[in-house]
Order: sequence, then C-alpha cells, then structure tokens
Amino acid sequence: MACEYSGIVRDAFIAKGHEAISCDLLETDRPGPHYQGDVRELLNYPFDLMIAHPPCTDLSVSGARYFERKKMNGSQYASASFFMQLIKSGIPKIAVENPVCIMSSLYRKPDQIVQPWYFGHGETKATCLWLTKLPNLRPTKVVEGREARIHKMPPSKDRWKLRSITYQGLADAMADQWS
Repeated sequence: MACEYSGIVRDAFIAKGHEAISCDLLETDRPGPHYQGDVRELLNYPFDLMIAHPPCTDLSVSGARYFERKKMNGSQYASASFFMQLIKSGIPKIAVENPVCIMSSLYRKPDQIVQPWYFGHGETKATCLWLTKLPNLRPTKVVEGREARIHKMPPSKDRWKLRSITYQGLADAMADQWS
C-alpha cells in the first residue's frame, strides 16, 4: 500500500490472508508490516498488486485557487510526476486513489469514482480510482443518510491527516473484491 500510513487498507488485505505492507514517509498509525521511507525504493520488488494513495495537496481541485502558485514553485509538476511514476511502476495490478484532481486532464479520467456511502459510511467524499487490471468496485452497503463531514472539518494541525484516511468499508471492499 503506497503512501499509506494508517494501515487500514494494509490490514484489510492481511485479514483476507494476503501478505501486505504499507509504505509512507510517516510512521504507521497501526502496528503491522510498514516501510517508513520513499515508496520508490520498493517499486522494483515483485509485488502483484499496489494500491497507492499519493499526496493530493498539489493536485486536488479543492485547492484550485492555489494552482498558479503550485505551478510557479514546481510542486504541482513534482506531484503529477510522482502520480505517474506509481501508474507506470510495472506492477501487474494497480489502483491509484485520489480525490477529483487535475490528473483527469493531465493523464486520463479515472476508471471509477466511489463514495464512502457506497460502503457503509454515511458521508460524502468523492474518491477517484485509476485502475490497471482491476475491476471497478461494487457497492457493498449503500447508506441513505449522507453528510459532507470531511468537507466541513474545522481547521486543525491534523486536518490534512484526518481528511486522507481511507474509510474501513472502502478498504474492506478493496480486499474482498481485488483478492
């Protein structure tokens, strides 16, 4: 699991009997197999599946008002390049996850856009999936009441981290349907 510090997706795959490791520059939030470092150092390992969650700060359309500044300082170019390195890693099966972002025009439209409420969480958070040799996810538990909790989060030092966590229902669907 590339760029995953939470361990949520990693642990969903381990629970299904898979060997899995998370990788991030940050320490993992949960004990378990985790490489703290740059995921590019692991891309030549013969993995059969990679689920990547590259940083979206410089790519997401929610920060569009800062795009010009991000282009001027090069951060948007670096983030898009990193996204593409993950896509082109050569790992047989790949899912790259990001919110609605500029990669839809720089690279291609995502194969699927999912919401937490497809998987048992009564919240909205559009999540794009760019897939290589993986099927689209099927909803597992559609929830009727929906709230934009992530969008409404107040400013805090951990807001970025809280906004980036993968919902357990989505992680479970990935492990169930991509195993």
